[in-house]
Amino acid sequence: MKKLIVIIFVFSIQFINAQDQESIRAKKFFERTYYSEAIILYQKLADEKPSQEVIKNLADSYYYTNDLVKAQRYYRLLINSYSNGLDREYYFRYAQTLKATNSYEDANKMLKEYFSKSANPEDISNFEKDIKTLENVTAIGKRFEIKNLPINTPNSEFGAVKYKDNLVFAGVKLKPGWFDKKYKWDNNTYLNLVSIPIKNIFSSDSIVHYFAKELKTGMHESNAVFTKDGKTMYFTRNNSKNGKKKKDDKKISNLQIFKAELVDGKWTNITSLPFNSPNYSVEHPALSADEKVLYFASDMPGSLGSFDIYSVNINKGAFDTPKNLGPEINTSKREQFPFASADHKLYFSSDGHLGYGLLDVFVSDINGNEYSKPVNIGLPLNSNLDDFAFNIDSETKEGYFASNREGGKGSDDIYQFKEIKDLIVEDCKQFIAGIITDVDTKLPLENATVILQDSDKKTLYTFTTPLDGKFNFTIACEASYKVSAFKEKYTNESKMITADKTRNAINDGSLALKSLEKIKLEEKENVEKKRKQELILEEENKKKEILAGIELKEKEKKAKQAEIVAAEIKKNEKVKQILEQEKDVVKDKDRLIIKTDPIYFDYNLWYIRKESKVVLGRVVELMNKYPGMVIEIGSHTDSRGNEKFNENLSQKRANSTREFIIQSGIDPKRVSAKGYGESVPIVKCKTDESCTEEEHELNRRSEFVIKNL
Repeated sequence: MKKLIVIIFVFSIQFINAQDQESIRAKKFFERTYYSEAIILYQKLADEKPSQEVIKNLADSYYYTNDLVKAQRYYRLLINSYSNGLDREYYFRYAQTLKATNSYEDANKMLKEYFSKSANPEDISNFEKDIKTLENVTAIGKRFEIKNLPINTPNSEFGAVKYKDNLVFAGVKLKPGWFDKKYKWDNNTYLNLVSIPIKNIFSSDSIVHYFAKELKTGMHESNAVFTKDGKTMYFTRNNSKNGKKKKDDKKISNLQIFKAELVDGKWTNITSLPFNSPNYSVEHPALSADEKVLYFASDMPGSLGSFDIYSVNINKGAFDTPKNLGPEINTSKREQFPFASADHKLYFSSDGHLGYGLLDVFVSDINGNEYSKPVNIGLPLNSNLDDFAFNIDSETKEGYFASNREGGKGSDDIYQFKEIKDLIVEDCKQFIAGIITDVDTKLPLENATVILQDSDKKTLYTFTTPLDGKFNFTIACEASYKVSAFKEKYTNESKMITADKTRNAINDGSLALKSLEKIKLEEKENVEKKRKQELILEEENKKKEILAGIELKEKEKKAKQAEIVAAEIKKNEKVKQILEQEKDVVKDKDRLIIKTDPIYFDYNLWYIRKESKVVLGRVVELMNKYPGMVIEIGSHTDSRGNEKFNENLSQKRANSTREFIIQSGIDPKRVSAKGYGESVPIVKCKTDESCTEEEHELNRRSEFVIKNL
């Protein structure tokens, strides 16, 4: 067991030592810029023993070899997991990889993070201004027509310039030979200057030749530029002497600019320019139109970034001290591939100025020793990847540039272009246009005052309308404005308008004013109209009241009828009940009467006789039994005697009967008395003698008619 533990321990030490050795080797490759070899080792270390340095160097290795998708992956891991003490430069590189995958919103967020970590507080505000400027460039639209040249291969081609009838550019062999050296930065063979007749550049089967075999070495040669007479050229090559590469203390062979002269058809007198140094790179020469100034890129001491643009005056073949073009042109990042056009413009590529991708082409106006703020030259020449080695003929507006954008044939391709639209950079603007009219006549109003104010109520424009009443203001996008209109003897009107991001949109600011005279007239008409309406309403209300009264009476009538019917039904039910229960109550045609024995009165008298009181007692008994019963006492006489006398006598007898019933305890309201005299006989007697005494007796009677129950 102990032996096994020892074996495991020894193996672990060997494994750790192996990892340390790989880490040392990887770092050595990385520091010597052998990135393709460093990737192999760092990738393994990232999987087995990740650390901030491992992830950082692996991301950088992919970044420098243009594998930006993988670089993005490891920069994201670096920032998310190993950000403690991380240099802000890595936020910038991560943003560049995001642009390369068209993730512009995320890229801008990361750039904002990058600038927020700057010691210069103005960096954030300058960045936001640059975003605005780039939006304005984008708004121009397609500025160039571009064509990928058929001469491109899967390898790298760039730096195309015209030389006599040929196109000279830098390229590498499509199929390197066994003895061809490879550049360990990206594992490709070294660049050489090659050429092809311009007439053949669109022929896919054209043969490209070495531009000049006497210039070819086992090192990089690229970016040639020629004097107008074609007898002098400047180009970029690795630091060398007598055809042998020379390196600095870090074993890096920096780039230098060489000059060559055409003598007897061959390029000779190849000399390194005096401001070259083995300790830094000097590259990408470009001549001014008068050939008195040489522009180049360098990372020499005093540079603001990794590479800056410099200029050096040429005096009869001699070179002055190079000058850095300063912070207007150069940034803390890369500025390379300068080109000076005949119309005094300096073009160069930069990833320090805000662009669409990695290296974008920018332009600055040259005014003596001063340079205007560079502007991105726009789409579609600039892309989400590298765009560089730009040159243009100021008269024909045609030229060449290189790019490694998607859709190309290889690493870097040469594109021919033609500028079709001027670079006019304007802030986003819109318009407020309209007509001031009379609200009633719809006609335009002349001499109306129109005022435009911003959101702070500051007056921007004041305008007096012409005969057609029209006005037009230019405004900025993404802002709010107030349009107001005034005219003597008219009302004032205004409206708020908010502009969005749509460029050159026209917002309707039309306003309609109302005549004060018309308002007075309308007020008078309204008063009259109101009075008429009130009269009409009053009349309608009267009609409604009448109709309501009629309707109410009708309802009351119907209610009473309903009550009568209900009462009648109730009465009939009670009548039926009484008729069933009381034998003394009988129906006499349409009358309900209490049937009693006859009540007798002495002749011509009305006093209740003793025997009649017993009969009346039965009536009182029924009325006590039915508290709701109301009766009428009807007293009748025979036909004998005076009619008037009989009427009075019958009334007295009826009253006497009523009085007896009331005295028996019945409410007076329940008893009425009526003397009918001889008017309602049972037996009609033509003469007093025509009826018997019995018939007269029948006519002399008292009836108790039930009026209500």
